[in-house]
Amino acid sequence: MILMVIIFLVLLFWENELDEEAMAATLEQLHVDYPQSDIPIRYCNHMIIQRVIKEPNNTCKKGHFFIHERPRNINSVCSSPRRVTCQNHAPSLCFLSEIKFKMTVCKLIEGTRYPACNYHVFATEGFIVVTCDDMGPAKIQRYTE
Repeated sequence: MILMVIIFLVLLFWENELDEEAMAATLEQLHVDYPQSDIPIRYCNHMIIQRVIKEPNNTCKKGHFFIHERPRNINSVCSSPRRVTCQNHAPSLCFLSEIKFKMTVCKLIEGTRYPACNYHVFATEGFIVVTCDDMGPAKIQRYTE
């Protein structure tokens, strides 16, 4: 009986560790492509399928962007003195980057059901807005040119 309790506690702890690792990887998985992947055509279509980026109801995202910058430079946004209002009036504090980052923006032009989504691609530079927690950026809210 004691052995079963110990095994249960070990599995519970291990499961929580895996969840934390998955959460930390999610932000980078969703928005960071550094160095930029060498995909000469249909960059957005390829990246969105490769990284399984879709709405919760399996529809195509109307827009998405990938930042072509080192993760440590993105992490430094959390120490930016430039604080802004978060989307949807979220109670958390958001930070605006002090420098512009190179990025690729993907805009949906055709399709409704994932993975049959077709995106228009354009390169730009923009400031990013992130929410932060004790570990660094928790979510990239948006970008602004």
